[in-house]
Amino acid sequence: MAVTRPFYRKRASLFPPVIGCDEVGRGALCGPVVVCAVWFEPEALPKGVLGRLDDSKKIDRTEREELYPVIARVSRASFAARSARYIDVYNIRNATLQAMTQAVNRLEIDAPVRIDGIDIPRGLSGDAKAVIKGDGKVPQIAAASILAKVLRDRLMAKLGRRHTHYCWDSNSGYGTAAHRNAIVEFGSTRHHRRSFGDLFATLDDVRLEPLVG
Repeated sequence: MAVTRPFYRKRASLFPPVIGCDEVGRGALCGPVVVCAVWFEPEALPKGVLGRLDDSKKIDRTEREELYPVIARVSRASFAARSARYIDVYNIRNATLQAMTQAVNRLEIDAPVRIDGIDIPRGLSGDAKAVIKGDGKVPQIAAASILAKVLRDRLMAKLGRRHTHYCWDSNSGYGTAAHRNAIVEFGSTRHHRRSFGDLFATLDDVRLEPLVG
């Protein structure tokens, strides 16, 4: 069955050269939220690249890994992240928006900015707009989604080698049954977000303290 993607080379002229920005990890139980900002001219992309872009959640891991170096070569991109502890202090929304501002400003490109979602981060000058479901409407947002997803998955897999109980190499810190069961059995780590209290509120203090590694 053929995969339908939202962007086509024949329509490249319809997509302007903007900065696209997206986050990954906002709904995870642990690990950082990672943001990427990407700029490129869609008409200048090599053949086949534009048509492969989409929301990172709709692309399997193998293809995301294949697209990562391709996108990196043909674009200008920057990253920013906020840790679990930062998220607990400032909440996930504020942490994400602050990282978005940082990622976009690091590019130092005077171009319109399109942010996935409903919020426009503070600290962005010029033409900045929020685009609901932007990773299906703005190719640069889709590219940012893919780069951020690959980078964060790699980070969580690396952390997972030190904390094997939680299966972060496969769940990337999201609330799968295996991950939640491991928290109940082994407690949390310093990478877990205490502000996501729906699960942690059910655990006693002995399970939560001291933090593991």
